[in-house]
Amino acid sequence: MKIEQSQFTERDMSKLVKGAVVPRPIAWVSTINEEGIPNLAPFSFFTVASMDPITLCYSVGGSGRVKDTLENVRATKAFVVNIVNEQLANQMNETSKAHPPETDEFSITGLAAVPGEKVSPPRVAAAPVQMECELDRIIDIGSNSLVLGRLVCFHIQDEVYMEKDKVDPEALKVIGRMAGDYTHIDDFFMLPGRKGASRDSHETT
Repeated sequence: MKIEQSQFTERDMSKLVKGAVVPRPIAWVSTINEEGIPNLAPFSFFTVASMDPITLCYSVGGSGRVKDTLENVRATKAFVVNIVNEQLANQMNETSKAHPPETDEFSITGLAAVPGEKVSPPRVAAAPVQMECELDRIIDIGSNSLVLGRLVCFHIQDEVYMEKDKVDPEALKVIGRMAGDYTHIDDFFMLPGRKGASRDSHETT
């Protein structure tokens, strides 16, 4: 089957694209508004945009009301990306719901918040990795907004950290987003020709 751009309106391209681009990492983004109310929401259009300077990016959908995350980032110029592991999956899912702007997702999910050290938004205390970012820029792409932030502080739990500055993927127990479902990411393998390379060495981008 081939689907050309002229046929996109006849198909559910959202399901097709999201079903093909998998598994997707999840940025559990914590922000804070100008009144001091924190917000927490997951975004699976997420990756590293640059390593020099270290820059993370995630896309915020624009259908309907402007999301609280985007409004907060525009106002405070900062956010935290928290990594979601298996133990936090249910709470992460709860924060994906359309709560009113005045809702504190930390409170309704029972999550402990810890202050950011370099930015104003709080961090998810239980998250195995928490990355504080200062806003670099927001790029509007159609109805979506691509948020880019420069990493200014990196937090990692001791049980996830490996010597020589590596993340233990088995201890991380991260989950990923499939089309409409989620997946465990806990099966690792090495390709032929990679003799001597560990599974956590950097692959090409």
